Amino acid sequence: MLNTDGDIGRHITIGNYILENWKIPTNDIFSHTMTGERLVPHEWLAQLIFGGIHKLAGLGGVVFLVSFLIALTFTLTFREMQNRGVFRLVALLTTFLAAFASNLHWLTRPHVFTFLFTAVWTYQLGSKSAKWWQFPLIMLLWANTHGAFIAGFAIWLAFFAGWCWDFLLKRETKSTGLRLVQIGVYSLFATLINPVGWRLWDTSVGYFGSRFLIDKTIEYQSPNFHVSGTWPFLVMLVLFLLAHGFNGKLKTHEAFLLVGWGALSLYNARNIPIFAVVTAPYLGYLLQENIKNSPFANRMEQNFARIEQELGGYGFNLIAIILILTTALQNPANRFSPRAFPVDAANWLESNPQQGRMFNFFTWGGYLLYRLWPEQQVFIDGQTDFYGEALSREYVQVESLQPGWEDILAKYNVDWVITQSGQPLEDALLENGWDVAYQDETAVILVEP
Repeated sequence: MLNTDGDIGRHITIGNYILENWKIPTNDIFSHTMTGERLVPHEWLAQLIFGGIHKLAGLGGVVFLVSFLIALTFTLTFREMQNRGVFRLVALLTTFLAAFASNLHWLTRPHVFTFLFTAVWTYQLGSKSAKWWQFPLIMLLWANTHGAFIAGFAIWLAFFAGWCWDFLLKRETKSTGLRLVQIGVYSLFATLINPVGWRLWDTSVGYFGSRFLIDKTIEYQSPNFHVSGTWPFLVMLVLFLLAHGFNGKLKTHEAFLLVGWGALSLYNARNIPIFAVVTAPYLGYLLQENIKNSPFANRMEQNFARIEQELGGYGFNLIAIILILTTALQNPANRFSPRAFPVDAANWLESNPQQGRMFNFFTWGGYLLYRLWPEQQVFIDGQTDFYGEALSREYVQVESLQPGWEDILAKYNVDWVITQSGQPLEDALLENGWDVAYQDETAVILVEP
């Protein structure tokens, strides 16, 4: 979870700043390229939590928190299927499949809160007993935790579209539609309760207007089914087709959600976890419809129920504790890998601080903030929605040695560079007279003569 990207370093750094100063930053103080520019803190609450957990329990605490949020999400998924009368074994296997489908995006980043809020929001919308006022409260927390709160409104829209269709066919009542409108309006107003008001929407939606940023971000590209990590998602799609084709019936809003999030996930792999959380109960229900009359399936359900009763209802809890303890014993320490991040180079920089402004490898931006800020500001980090297309293009221009790359370094008064060892940028800088101040197998630091 820690070593796929370094964004958690930035989140911890900002969280620590909020804790130490009792202030949410709304202007950039973390980069020298965008200092003073308006910063929309759309993840400030998650960053505050990450910073607090890190102070208490270090990186291991952060990993445990993220693992707990993921586990809680899929516990809710399992319980939702049980509420729909799905057999325990079917519910358990479907939950595992959904979890495996989502694990291509299991990272120590604020989006794991969206996993949980998606589950709570969707399952509560489908519950007749849920109170309307619960939804603005959920959205208030979601909007201050992660920018993907807009997924909640996409889910609401599917429910509302389903109601409209059913109402026209006289299968739904007007009161249901009025309740959905009430939920949507009050939840929309709840999103405005944040440090920057309506600008939160501008940032969350505006990012998708940049074709360049989306094309350059791997997680926003379509899933590659030649990679094994996407196969569970593919299996879910196939099972949906089979289960619905043989037997089963979805509600109108469930069909909208299945088709809508399925299409979004095929277009953009980042949506696969939301697809898995939203639709797993529907898949469990459809599978259940196909086997509910099977004597074998019914015997299995009776056996599972008996075992769970004999264990006092704590059978799955015991399994979870055993798995957690086993994992903890196998991985007693969580840390950034020196092969993935410039750990040794950062150690050297702490003892040999460089003067002036740096240019850094994009993926390392968050980690370098974690290690070197506030003494050093980064050139860029993973918060591309803030840095925008213009600076991102300039970064790519330097990293790929496109014509005029030297002018970009001069424009931002770059005095030293930290990048991957053995890359073309290192050779180009050496040819231009720059000196190597430090180098290991992962990172090289070059200084302007």
